[in-house]
Amino acid sequence: MGIRRNGHVLRAAAALLAAGTAALSAAACGIADAGESSIVHKSELTIGVNTDQPGLGASSGGTYSGFDIDVAREVARRLGVGGSHVRFEPVTSKSRESVIEKGKVDLVVASYSITPERKLKVAFAGPYYVAHQDVLVRASDASSVKNVHDLAGKRLCRVTGSVSYTRVHDELGVAALPADAGGYTACLDGLTSGRLDAISTDDLILAGLAAKAVREGHKVQVVNAPFSDEPYGIGLRKDDVDGCEKVNKVLTKMYQDGTLPKLLHKWFDPANLKVTTTVPQFEGCDEA
Repeated sequence: MGIRRNGHVLRAAAALLAAGTAALSAAACGIADAGESSIVHKSELTIGVNTDQPGLGASSGGTYSGFDIDVAREVARRLGVGGSHVRFEPVTSKSRESVIEKGKVDLVVASYSITPERKLKVAFAGPYYVAHQDVLVRASDASSVKNVHDLAGKRLCRVTGSVSYTRVHDELGVAALPADAGGYTACLDGLTSGRLDAISTDDLILAGLAAKAVREGHKVQVVNAPFSDEPYGIGLRKDDVDGCEKVNKVLTKMYQDGTLPKLLHKWFDPANLKVTTTVPQFEGCDEA
């Protein structure tokens, strides 16, 4: 009986050792899998972009164009991915966090302002540019709208998922009237048709909208009274610290070699927008 008990003890110990080894192996595999899922190790990239922001991210006939599109392509190229191995996926202000969290995209480059609330869900590389919120109105209304506080009582475009309207109405306490729209091209249509009175969002977006309006024969004007900083980041999965740090190195190099300043001038000089061409102060990549 004593020998049999000892045999049971030995067998139990062996089983525990095997289980522990399996658990450690599984954990190691998990770590390896996590590393391999970083954008650093991918040979193909799906990048979420806007399609309704002329000058930043727009799509026509399956062709994508804009500052964010050029930035996305160049970042991907410097990560070792180019040509047909880069695929664009349309996103909206509302969907950006969810498409990253669900793994539908690897990166989001879509006038994506870095905020504390968004950093709880996704990681941000950059910012690759710091924009400033301003106001766009019809030229005929420019004399009565000199700054954001003049929007009280005005019909102001509100895009689902964007923080721009909230910043005016809630944070600054300006009693603007919400005029809902699905995107900023719809905002511009509402402005030029008279259904709303103003659009307030990042100056890069407004510059693109203004240029589009002029091309279509409409007279609009940027108020040129900025009232916020909007750091544009590249969104990626929250646990992909390696990918975030790699993208930061890429963005730094793009400023140092003149690529990003060149792209800024390419897209925004025609709108007479003064852009900043020095590298912004980056956010940290460590998980919160």
